[in-house]
Amino acid sequence: MNKNKSVKISDLSVSRRKWCLFFAVTISAFFVSLFLGRMTISPDTVINILGKNLLMLPIEVDWEKSTEIAVMRIRLPRAIIASFVGAGLSMSGAAFQGMFQNPLVSPFILGVSAGASLGAALGLVMGQPMVIVQVLSFIFGILAVSITYFTARIYKTTPILMLVLAGTVVSAFFQAMLSLVKFLADTEDKLPTITFWLMGSMGSVSMEELPFAILPMGISMIVIFLVRWRLNVFSMGEKEAKSLGLNTEVLKFLIIVCTTLITATSVAFCGVIGWVGLVIPHLCRMLVGPDHKSLIPASILIGATYLLIIDNLCRIISAAEVPIGILTAVVGAPIFAYLLRKTKDTIGCINSTPLLFCAGDMQK
Repeated sequence: MNKNKSVKISDLSVSRRKWCLFFAVTISAFFVSLFLGRMTISPDTVINILGKNLLMLPIEVDWEKSTEIAVMRIRLPRAIIASFVGAGLSMSGAAFQGMFQNPLVSPFILGVSAGASLGAALGLVMGQPMVIVQVLSFIFGILAVSITYFTARIYKTTPILMLVLAGTVVSAFFQAMLSLVKFLADTEDKLPTITFWLMGSMGSVSMEELPFAILPMGISMIVIFLVRWRLNVFSMGEKEAKSLGLNTEVLKFLIIVCTTLITATSVAFCGVIGWVGLVIPHLCRMLVGPDHKSLIPASILIGATYLLIIDNLCRIISAAEVPIGILTAVVGAPIFAYLLRKTKDTIGCINSTPLLFCAGDMQK
C-alpha cells in the first residue's frame, strides 16, 4: 500500500515538473522574441521598456525612441499573435483529431483555409485596404465551413464521414476558385502580393489590430479548454458516447464553430500556416499521453512555443524575412515523419476506426 502511494506521489512530482518546464519554455521563447532581431536590443533594455510601458514603473529612460518603438509596436504584438496562433492551431488540431478519431486530421480539413485564402485573394485583387482583406478572408473561411457542415448534415445528424467528404469537396472548389483568381490577377503587381500573403507572416498585425485577432481566438480556446474532457468520451466512438449520455451533435457543432473561428482568424491576420495543427498534437501525445484533459493544455503551451521559435528563425536566418508558412513546412514535415515512425504501431487506427484522410490536407 505504501509502495503504491509512493509511486503515485513520484508520478505527481514528475508531472508537476513537466508542466513547470512547459510554462518556463513558453515564457522564455516569448521573452527571447522581444530582443531577437536585426536591431540589437539587450534583455535588460527590453525588461526596462516593458516595465515602464506596461507596469508604469518609474524607470529612467536610457534608450532611443526607435528602440522602444521596435519593442512595443513591432516585436511585442508579433510575439503575442504568434503565441495565440500557435496555441490556437495546435489546440484545434488536437480537438479535431479527437473528434474525428483520426490522428492525421488538421484544422484545415473542413475547408476553412481554402475559403479564407480565396477571400483574401479577392480583396487583394480588388485593391482593398488590408482591413477589408482580413474581413473578406474571415468571412469566406466561415462560409466554406458552413457549406461543409450543412452539406454533411443528414436528417438532423452530421456523420463524421460526411464531414470529411464534404470538407474535401468544398476545399477543392475553393482552391479551384483561388487558382482562377491567381490566373486572372496582374502578374506584375497583384499576383506576387497574393502569393506572398498566402505564405504567411506574423509581421502584419499592429498593436491596434491585436484585440480583433486575439478576442475570437481567446474565447474559442477557452470554450474548447472547458469541454476538453468530453473529447475523451467522444474519441471512444459516437455510439459509445451517446450511450454514455453525451450529446454528440452539440459537441461536434461547438468544436467545429470554435476551431473555425480560431483558424479563420489565424488565416485572416497571418496567412496560411500549415503543419502546426498536425505536428504539435502528435508531439504532445508523446509527452503527456492521449488524455485530452492534459493534451489540450499541452498543445496550447507547446504550440505557442513552436510558432514563436519558427517566427524567430524566419527573422534571423536571412537578410530578408522568410515567410513563416515555408519554414513551418520545412521543419514540420521531417518532424511529423519522425513522429509517425515513433508511433507506427498505433497510428493506423484509433479505436478500430479506419483512417479517413485526404493527403492534400497535410500540405496546408
